[in-house]
Amino acid sequence: MPLVAHSVEHARRSSHVQRVFVSTDDREIASIASSHGAEVIWRPAELATDSASSESALRHALTHLEQGEGWNPDLVVFLQCTSPIRRCGDVDRAIEKILREGADSIFSGCRNDTFVWRKDKDGLQSVNYDYRARPREQDFPEEYRENGSIYVFKPWVLNTLNNRLGGTVTVYEMDYWSSFQVDSKEDLELCEWILKRRKQEEERESLPHPLELVVFDFDGVFTDNKVLVSEDGVESVWCDRSDSLGMNRLQQAGVPVLVISTERNVVVGARCRKMGIECFQGVENKRLALEHVLGQRGIHPANVVYVGNDLNDLDCMRLVGCGIAVADAIPAVMHVARIVLKEKGGHGAVREVCDLIVHGLAARP
Repeated sequence: MPLVAHSVEHARRSSHVQRVFVSTDDREIASIASSHGAEVIWRPAELATDSASSESALRHALTHLEQGEGWNPDLVVFLQCTSPIRRCGDVDRAIEKILREGADSIFSGCRNDTFVWRKDKDGLQSVNYDYRARPREQDFPEEYRENGSIYVFKPWVLNTLNNRLGGTVTVYEMDYWSSFQVDSKEDLELCEWILKRRKQEEERESLPHPLELVVFDFDGVFTDNKVLVSEDGVESVWCDRSDSLGMNRLQQAGVPVLVISTERNVVVGARCRKMGIECFQGVENKRLALEHVLGQRGIHPANVVYVGNDLNDLDCMRLVGCGIAVADAIPAVMHVARIVLKEKGGHGAVREVCDLIVHGLAARP
């Protein structure tokens, strides 16, 4: 996943953020930003140099929106793409804190309980403690180190002070692991390790407990959402063989599985029969069908996982305890999903879901 895409996704999943922009002069970055649902503001060359400040790009963006659309936001949320590690809800909680406290700006930071020295013309000087009366780390005063991940401010702060921080300033505290940012190749490798580890933890936490049913859409999940039509009208689709083994492991774990498909096609029924999956085809309103099934079986929606990729899956994903989107799902589906897969539909997405659930169940006490 491209580095800039992490911050775009974090912004888009906020319940408070109304619009998401990426300021850039690079066409590849612009293409990536657009593909993940951001609007692009083209940055002038003089504001895209190594010495140009972030504030200059922010001011250009706000001026562009005011002059071009007459639009002035109440708050600006500034997410730096070099800080890809944020927990689900961090952006919303930072916005809610600045509103709750009536502050003018907020920065994200982590607690600083380390001994800091500064070198000047007189040599090394201890900055945040007296080395002659060395305190215990746990006795340090409350100090924060900016981690560069989240800034929220009222536009007047930037326009008046030419700074992202000003007026009444407050802090949104983030944990140690969320405070790493990418400034070197080593940082990139470390952040990738943290993201992989955290993704596994968040996915396990997102799964319902107890898990009573897993529901799959078919087209775009079991398939790549394409269809091959022969000259006599016979339709064929591509599926991934690895899905069968994953489904078998899921069923052996005792998890009931169901397919609900809008399509009415023999290939859907044939594939489901081969994998031993109960299937409903030709369903016009998937949510009504799912509610009917849950009512008959006495299953609470909170104990259900739904896997989808397109608009007709949205209502079901909002209904259940955990919505899962395939990697090439439309942005609206990714936005409501609790989990977004690494694999695309028809390319092992079903296998990934099965493995995720089986491993998640095994990790529970």
